[in-house]
Amino acid sequence: MQILVIEDEPKVGRAVQEGLRAEGYEVTLASTGEEGFFLASSRVFDLIVLDVMLPGRDGLEVLAALRRQRKTTPVLLLTARDAVEDRVAGLDAGADDYLVKPFAFPELSARIRALLRRGKPEPATSLKIGGLEIDSGNRAVMREGTRLELTAREFELLEFLARNQGRVVSREMLAREVWKEPGRATPLDNVIDVHVARLRKKLDDPFDAKLLHTVRGVGFILSEETP
Repeated sequence: MQILVIEDEPKVGRAVQEGLRAEGYEVTLASTGEEGFFLASSRVFDLIVLDVMLPGRDGLEVLAALRRQRKTTPVLLLTARDAVEDRVAGLDAGADDYLVKPFAFPELSARIRALLRRGKPEPATSLKIGGLEIDSGNRAVMREGTRLELTAREFELLEFLARNQGRVVSREMLAREVWKEPGRATPLDNVIDVHVARLRKKLDDPFDAKLLHTVRGVGFILSEETP
């Protein structure tokens, strides 16, 4: 599980990060609202622990901006304010839970487990974009009535792009989510580029409309429209 902790107090941030890592989570730490918003917007996390009182853009602003982007990642707010109106403001901004400082780490951990247990909608087993149809259950891909013969890695790559269709996917995201590599390295970037090129030959070359696009310096996007 990937957790993003946005906390400006160094001691609190490190304690939460170390405690969650000890429980087996992958934890990324951000110390400002701007840094946290950038990470939450550009990467995929299973849960966000968000301090309300942050320098610059505060936690409620970050949360509201993420919800405007239609990010549905569960968010647990941390705050020193325990007034009812403060809790209401946090929940109205889109928070899933609220924990008042100072808190005991076991309670934080329990709340995180509860949020992660909440029923998530099952991912669609059939994904469609234009004339492309991906059957995740049978690991089959059809485009305009023609079956595409993909390797296992090519299928996983295409499926991830399809689940994020219309959104630019970075090489870092592909390394983490498809290759299951937590860190980004240049040699892996080259491997990703090779697989994307091979997938493009099968997916786009035989057809007039192109679906797989490269966004220079950023990553890739699966879309009916050219970015």
